[in-house]
Amino acid sequence: MARDTIFALSSGRPPAAISVIRVSGPRAHEAGEAIAGDLPEARSAGVRELRRPETDELLDEALVLRFDGPASSTGENIVEFQCHGGRAVVDALITTLEGIDGLRLAQPGEFTRRAFENGRIDLTEAEGLADLIEAETETQRKAALALAEGGLRKQIELWQERVLVLSARAEHAIDYAEESGPDVDPELSRDCGALASELQEWLDRPRVEQLRDGVRVVVAGPPNSGKSSLLNAISGQERAIVTDIPGTTRDHIEVPLSLAGVPVLLTDTAGLRATEDQVEAIGVSRARALVEGADVLLWLGDPADAPPHPRLIKVHSKADVRGAAPAGSAGVSAMTSKGLKLLLEEVGALAKSLLPAEDVVALNRRQARHIGEAAEALSAAASADDFVLVAEELRQARFAFDRLTGRAGVEDVIDALFSRFCLGK
Repeated sequence: MARDTIFALSSGRPPAAISVIRVSGPRAHEAGEAIAGDLPEARSAGVRELRRPETDELLDEALVLRFDGPASSTGENIVEFQCHGGRAVVDALITTLEGIDGLRLAQPGEFTRRAFENGRIDLTEAEGLADLIEAETETQRKAALALAEGGLRKQIELWQERVLVLSARAEHAIDYAEESGPDVDPELSRDCGALASELQEWLDRPRVEQLRDGVRVVVAGPPNSGKSSLLNAISGQERAIVTDIPGTTRDHIEVPLSLAGVPVLLTDTAGLRATEDQVEAIGVSRARALVEGADVLLWLGDPADAPPHPRLIKVHSKADVRGAAPAGSAGVSAMTSKGLKLLLEEVGALAKSLLPAEDVVALNRRQARHIGEAAEALSAAASADDFVLVAEELRQARFAFDRLTGRAGVEDVIDALFSRFCLGK
């Protein structure tokens, strides 16, 4: 608690109807009383006149809330001013707080970082909050909220309890090895293996990165096959240049979209062909790499030339002038929008199959890495033929869970995580 008291505008940039300014730290209540006079009871709100301490000048009339640590969002004393959202009012209150000894402007994410450091949330919940702030689709919001509300933390606590019980059984066997014999209890091995299998089931689920970054849908084919026209028709805006000249698209163009709540990154590519043009050749090379890395591939060329891909949609473009689509291809016209709705439904269904289900907690790469470490240690414990080795592997599993929640060994990710937060969060 012996640290600076921080403050920041925690709502959107003014002008606004209401602005929220938060103060957190050991001198938060003192600063609140200096500006607002007597504060309301803890976890209560009261209307107060906000005045500049040195001159008693009236700044605003606002709603003031008080929270006492450790039962607050940061684990520290907090005061919130909900004032009128004009720029002049906000600037006057910020300037007044800057003039109080022991107070300073918060760094991005510092309120949430203090909540983590004071044990109010663990690292997985902080990651969920970061994702929630950045969420742009309904699916992203639901997944981030499940994490932020402790969905993974609660599951980790159950795993940790089970590992502790297994560790106690292994340590007990070591202490009484002369009586029980040197062989590892088969039941202990089975229980370690069962927990390892459960963790592996979580690792086999779709990860959150595709949900957060968007499913990459790549539009590919030879020059003049209608790729850019299709991208423009899907996005509803002229994002790509369309001409009859082959090789117009030299580099890829990305358009983030939401298809029925599913985040998608629609990507137009250069026409695939052999070329002597150095610049176009670079674009073709990038296009081939994007085709290989596509989550969903829309192929606008000859169906027989379509590259192998697990989620391939063959598109018969320019259907208004080229006639009916061959079997196995989706007929689409960017000019008349014929077939576009059915195509988007098919793309959306494939994209959704790559995302975590809405009713389960999705793991990010860091979380999956540490759960994988715990699963590996538990598998080793299940196959170990010595109680000492079993106990050591279980200790490694406990340490992996501690890294997962942020209790140990996470210094390398802390700064990167909280830099994602906005000022005042």
